[in-house]
Amino acid sequence: MPTVPASPTAEQLPVRTAAVWAALDPLVSAGNALRVLDVGGGSGMFAVPLARLGHSVTVVDPSADALATLRRRAETAGVGERVSGVQGDGDLLHEVLADDGGYDLALCHSVLEVVDDPAVTLAEIAGALRPGGRVSLAVANRAGAVLARAVAGHPAEALAHLRDQATPGRPARRRFAPDDLVALVGGAGLTPGTWRGVSVVADLLDTASGADPAAVRDLELALADTSPYREVAAGLHLLATRA
Repeated sequence: MPTVPASPTAEQLPVRTAAVWAALDPLVSAGNALRVLDVGGGSGMFAVPLARLGHSVTVVDPSADALATLRRRAETAGVGERVSGVQGDGDLLHEVLADDGGYDLALCHSVLEVVDDPAVTLAEIAGALRPGGRVSLAVANRAGAVLARAVAGHPAEALAHLRDQATPGRPARRRFAPDDLVALVGGAGLTPGTWRGVSVVADLLDTASGADPAAVRDLELALADTSPYREVAAGLHLLATRA
């Protein structure tokens, strides 16, 4: 079974992202320095650990504040020379990237939920990849949102999520079913891999429960690609390839 990257920050990475790192591990820990594009990853949660593994990371984000946090985090980690920030939107990558078409790996995590048109953003990302390049997609899972709101004692909100409706007092945010994500990937001319569940149980655990983080991580990895558990995860993750 894949493991989280053997990096100096591995133990500090959030347990809920264990499945994402497990999927990325074969790519980012193979010993080859990659050109990585992180769309919407402004604060550097993935960019800095990837830079510490020796990769060159370009982060595109519309928030100047997030990019400032990225710069501070990268410099503190000693990888400032391997991380660059570009202010811009994911649906306009062709305008903000100096040399698109040459990235080995692109990350698009928690972005497609909030952009104007997910298909346009994903097509822009696909265009920034070299042939054979990969894109890592992480999105909110509709079934997981329904379950989380129901367990939290909010049945009306759970029903609204089930029907993909907005809820009062909460900003609009898309949620995806696995078939939605696979279809979106195919529409961008990318070949989808197997989808996984992200945070199957981590978000449901009481932080005061005292559960061993290592045990939770092991459980997350075991459930991430196992049905029926992955179907009710908080998020979905998929690696896709540009032909």
